[in-house]
Amino acid sequence: MKTITSKFDQVLNASTTYGNVNHEPDSSKEQQRNTPEKSMPFSDQIGNYQRNKGIPTKSYDNSKIYIVGSGIAGLSAAYYFIRDGHVPASNITFIEQLSIDGGSLDGAGNAKDGYIIRGGREMDMTYENLWDMFQDIPALEMPPPYSVLDEYRLINDNDPNYSKARLIHQQGVIKDFSKFGLAKKDQLAIIKLLLKKKEALDDITIEDYFSESFLSSNFWTFWRTMFAFENWHSLLELKLYMHRFLHAIDGLNDLSALVFPKYNQYDTFVTPLGRFLKDKGVKIQLNTLVKDLDIQINTDGKIVKGIITTVNDQEVNIPVGKDDFVIVTTGSMTEDTFYGDNNKAPIIAIDNRTSGQSAGWKLWKNLAAKSDVFGKPEKFCSNIEKSSWESVTLTCRPSALVDKLKEYSVNDPYSGKTATGGIITITDSSWLMSFTCNRQPHFPDQPDDVLVLWVYALFMDKEGDYIKKRMPACTGNEILAELCYHVGIIDQLDQVVENTIVHTAFMPYITSMFMPRAKGDRPRVVPAGCKNLGLVGQFIETNNDVVFTMESSVRTARIAVYELLNLNKQVPDINPLQYDIRHLLKATKTLNDNKSFLGEGLLRNILKGTYFEHILPVGEAEESPESFIVEQVNKFKDWIKGIKG
Repeated sequence: MKTITSKFDQVLNASTTYGNVNHEPDSSKEQQRNTPEKSMPFSDQIGNYQRNKGIPTKSYDNSKIYIVGSGIAGLSAAYYFIRDGHVPASNITFIEQLSIDGGSLDGAGNAKDGYIIRGGREMDMTYENLWDMFQDIPALEMPPPYSVLDEYRLINDNDPNYSKARLIHQQGVIKDFSKFGLAKKDQLAIIKLLLKKKEALDDITIEDYFSESFLSSNFWTFWRTMFAFENWHSLLELKLYMHRFLHAIDGLNDLSALVFPKYNQYDTFVTPLGRFLKDKGVKIQLNTLVKDLDIQINTDGKIVKGIITTVNDQEVNIPVGKDDFVIVTTGSMTEDTFYGDNNKAPIIAIDNRTSGQSAGWKLWKNLAAKSDVFGKPEKFCSNIEKSSWESVTLTCRPSALVDKLKEYSVNDPYSGKTATGGIITITDSSWLMSFTCNRQPHFPDQPDDVLVLWVYALFMDKEGDYIKKRMPACTGNEILAELCYHVGIIDQLDQVVENTIVHTAFMPYITSMFMPRAKGDRPRVVPAGCKNLGLVGQFIETNNDVVFTMESSVRTARIAVYELLNLNKQVPDINPLQYDIRHLLKATKTLNDNKSFLGEGLLRNILKGTYFEHILPVGEAEESPESFIVEQVNKFKDWIKGIKG
């Protein structure tokens, strides 16, 4: 590879940076200052300057890459090995336990038997790594040279997302969702949480910190149902989310901050990315279970020597050479999914004695048994009652439910445009049930007269309000009855059942990544001492990013490739909008339900008529006790004018 940079040898040989790049800079610890020693961008400096291609310090033409798991993290790792590592695609092999790629990003079925999607994707414009990759992946439906990002922008730029029925209650009545309803003490608690050091929040839950008034506010209803947080989840993760999405807080109630794909998550992302990789020559070995890694651990570090697999009930060991690399997705949020349908419940009982025993968790547990650097998987997979929820996919022919849906949609659901604009939450549902109708068709082959709806609920331990059973014990038709009751059409249930195919999915670990944690519970992307092993996915420690997003999976993959190959390229930290004074001021006013915050009048008076006036949040300042201060400032301004005059 020296020929690539041969004309720059004089500079590179004298550089202290070349070959010594910090591949995962941390913006929460960096004081941004330009110095002669500062040659690379600031840790969260985003933009086209970061679009340089990585240059390997040596050739990897003979290196083999084994990627365990073909979810979005594994697929992304393959992409970055090819694009920035210059690894031949034919050298890359996926080892997948399932019979299909995609991991948790699933989407399958047909109109006759019913469609199923275990989850959906609420996307953000600041997913720098995701869009970095998908701006290069050929589009699903547009011709070359257009990309997945081009398709995504085309539809979202021209079909804005918002909700007109974010909350409903009293058998289908739209509830006022214009206010957060946060008491002053709860607003202050949020501010104090943002100011706290991450290191001070180990193993603390949300309900340990926040008061009952916060937990019963509209704000928390919006937040918990949009992001799937429970009261007993990690306060640290909530803090990271608040920093990550601070710029979107004024779109939290009406969901106007979100952008959605045209189709389901599998067809939108996995299909084009998988097609790109396969066309390049990447290989995929399905129906292969990886049980463990043979790792040599000594004073020189930790080196993977082999991959221990099971194929057709036979143990097969794959040797790993000294120049080869292994990428492993640890844990799984959708492992051990139980399925049901119209007439069958997915699961009757939850048994923690069997938790964390499936393949995805066992591999991580086997790694953790070798060294503390591989984390503590039991922190995340040992309490199903607190990490599970159930989702439901409805394949709907015209019915009373579809008619009711039209009342809640911003456009006709059959129009191809934004329908509900995101989830509609039933606030007086004992299950805390939410449902959504995304743009239709949700699948490319979906008939014109079919709609696909998605339903989920957070409270698995509660009896329903109409069906007096816990949700996992209910058949699909019983869940449909509970939904019809809450939207006020229970008298038309028979007609709805006749025209609706129901598929249910109970997922024991779906929010396991949110469980309270401490430093060291999650491994780093490249754990200390590892020479040829990278860990990726939702249970990996990064500096400031959150979990339960596609972006976090792509980030871990990108870091793994850059770190293992020691590329002269960084993975930028999360988008720095949390430090932008405009978003800080906007968030302060939004949390106060758009009432004036302390000092706003003074700030407006100072900035009025200046270049910086636009940084202030929309609206005017109300009269407040600070008016005396404003009066004194005006007198001071008049005095200054007098001197200048």
